[in-house]
Amino acid sequence: MHPTSKKKDDVARPEASVQLYSLAEQFSADMNGSLERLAAIGLRNVEAFDFVGRPKEIRTALDAAGLASPTGHAPLLSDELWTPDGSIPTPKPEVVFEAAATIGIRTVIDPFVPAQRWITEDGVTDIADRLNGLTEVAASFGLTVGYHNHAQEFLAEFDGRPAYERFLALTDERVAIELDLFWALTGGQDVPALVARIGERLVAEHIKDGVVPPSNPFAPDAPAFASSSLDQRRAGEGDVPLVESLHAATALQYAVIEYDHAPGDVFEDIAASYAFLKDGGYIR
Repeated sequence: MHPTSKKKDDVARPEASVQLYSLAEQFSADMNGSLERLAAIGLRNVEAFDFVGRPKEIRTALDAAGLASPTGHAPLLSDELWTPDGSIPTPKPEVVFEAAATIGIRTVIDPFVPAQRWITEDGVTDIADRLNGLTEVAASFGLTVGYHNHAQEFLAEFDGRPAYERFLALTDERVAIELDLFWALTGGQDVPALVARIGERLVAEHIKDGVVPPSNPFAPDAPAFASSSLDQRRAGEGDVPLVESLHAATALQYAVIEYDHAPGDVFEDIAASYAFLKDGGYIR
């Protein structure tokens, strides 16, 4: 059972959002209807994904539903973005940033860098250098860049510190951090402590709960992984210390609901996680 705590003031509490990957099938089939259902739940923000090829369409649908997408996921650090459900080709950063600006996104977040690039110091340095090099390009569009983790960032250690923390040390302070709480726990982390160490660079948390896999599914010797194999739960019903992680953050702007594999009807599951955040006083 997760602990309860007093509400923070509105300045300290983040806004709720939802990663649209959670409802990828529904969104592709009926963009306007899907966004209207999210707005009816009470959400005012979403986090766009795979948006580069359809920015005007997404912006029109967002406006019609009264929603904004202050953050968005797009590949910036790989020639091709691999996901458990298929690959997304990587356009040039300038194309990504122009599409993001059209939608109204303010922070473009790379959602996935493959495990093999996280297991050597040179690989981690290259990831950080690439992201650092994009900060000025993004700024020319009025944007910032960021990174979202899975569990592969915690496989290797250098000088007793996970590769992820080496990455944090090497990246420019302007690089925003979005911590996926479920995946950090899957990577064996004390998640609230990690949140506290990231500090004010942590602008968003992925509010994701579930039963943590018995081993890191991104390890080189792990069997082929698919998101459908995950036992994910509504917020507050799994292993993830969501409340502690929310309260450990010092400058959190967005609490982003996400399911890699929704346990039931995705809109009902999103509504339940939103109610967890709202009723607990964790969002404004």
